[in-house]
Amino acid sequence: MKARRQMKVQEIITKEIIHTQEDLAEKLHLAGFNVTQATVSRDIKEMGLIKVPSAGDDYCYAVPTEVHPTNLQDRLKRVLRETMVSINDTESLVVIRTIPGNAHALAAVLDNSNWEEIIGTVAGDDTILLVIKPKEAVSTVLERITTLLG
Repeated sequence: MKARRQMKVQEIITKEIIHTQEDLAEKLHLAGFNVTQATVSRDIKEMGLIKVPSAGDDYCYAVPTEVHPTNLQDRLKRVLRETMVSINDTESLVVIRTIPGNAHALAAVLDNSNWEEIIGTVAGDDTILLVIKPKEAVSTVLERITTLLG
């Protein structure tokens, strides 16, 4: 539920100008999420959202362009544990199945992880395709993911 909510938070702040936590909570309520201001505050902190200048003298929430490596590693571990259902591989491809509606969130974290072996991801609703180069590095990627799942 948290991963889906945080994915919705990211979607909201990239599509709309959100000035306050109350504005965000209201948008989440409209999207069917029953949240409190405290929940929104925790999500903002966990996601590392920042406030950036908007029109006039106002500020709005945004996804940072750079993510602190420690926070990113923790987030990747958490999202993997909360959403991944299965993983499989063939040649230079890895397919990850997630809980429905969570593939984009996990793919975004994987894209930002800067693993040099992953040259790209494609995400659907519950499936992520990782393209690995060279194909011999597939085992390295699988080992990293297994370690994160710990």
